[in-house]
Amino acid sequence: MIAEHIEFQRLNGDQGREFINTQQRFQTYLDARRRGSGYRGSMIFAARHGVEYLLRDYYDPKSGVKRQRSLGRRDEHTEKVFAEFTRGKEEAARQLKVATETLRRQAAVNRALGMGRVPEIGAKIIRAVDGADLLGKGLKVVGTNALFAYEASAGVRFPSDITTTEDIDLLFDARAHMRLAAEEDVAERTLLGLLKKADRSFRRTDRTFQAVSDEGYLVDLIKPMRDPPWKVEVSSVSGEPSDLEAVQIIGLAWHENAPQFEAMAIDARGFPVRIVAPDPRAYVVHKHWLSERPDRNTLKRDRDAAQARWVAALVATHMPNLPFDPEVLKSFPKSVVERAKPLFEVPGSAEASFAM
Repeated sequence: MIAEHIEFQRLNGDQGREFINTQQRFQTYLDARRRGSGYRGSMIFAARHGVEYLLRDYYDPKSGVKRQRSLGRRDEHTEKVFAEFTRGKEEAARQLKVATETLRRQAAVNRALGMGRVPEIGAKIIRAVDGADLLGKGLKVVGTNALFAYEASAGVRFPSDITTTEDIDLLFDARAHMRLAAEEDVAERTLLGLLKKADRSFRRTDRTFQAVSDEGYLVDLIKPMRDPPWKVEVSSVSGEPSDLEAVQIIGLAWHENAPQFEAMAIDARGFPVRIVAPDPRAYVVHKHWLSERPDRNTLKRDRDAAQARWVAALVATHMPNLPFDPEVLKSFPKSVVERAKPLFEVPGSAEASFAM
């Protein structure tokens, strides 16, 4: 069997301990960031026609326009609201500052232990998408970058020849009701604007579904092929003509309807990054299907086959909570699932591994 030749590089004791520490500290950071987001904008008392009112300034998350609304005349109630808001905002800012500094120290430890996996630019892009509240809510990571979520969840590493990448694919789900909740410092309320947070040199190429940086890093926005393919549906995150427009690709509807998978990975600088990707079992079936397509580039087919083998072995040997279940893969044609099934039939000896 194929699995006889698969050995996983596992995290050693120090790395495993610090990975758990990173998870805990990352959750603290996320909680602090979530609390802080509730205090965006400002609150002041201002006079209008000789009467003081409590005014709340905030940024519309969709348009980025600053808006203001009155919370009522100045009285005992509004003074209490103002005091609680001020106190809460200061406390949230303090908690976020502490959590951020803690993550910085943790990142230094992670770098020293050689734990970084996700390419820095890819991690920045994923964080920008996540910060706009789109990750897992209309966009998810597919292709090679999804491997970092799978290996992190199992505490192992895939070989570099199947994880090396200079691009990232984002799967766009036009069925989702997306709202780009970009922060105030984002000039463009578009996916392209989010990419520019990661690298200001990103620009759309002649292929409207793709952006490229000055260093040649590519971002592709892709979506499932519809039947008929000219069926009218949303094709961009923002609806702006200048934004990336998803290209239709056959076979992606299977991913669109498969369960999602979420895990924290660590980037090249040692910082955590949340990745939402397709279920690894769906990843295997789709990659195996791609590897059998005669119209696909031979080099890509070989890489597809290798990625399918490694992820299938990972699921079978390190993810007992994700057994091979055709019901989970019901979005795929039965014949496609059956052809990939042997990849999951890994003998116990295939769990052989070595420490770093």
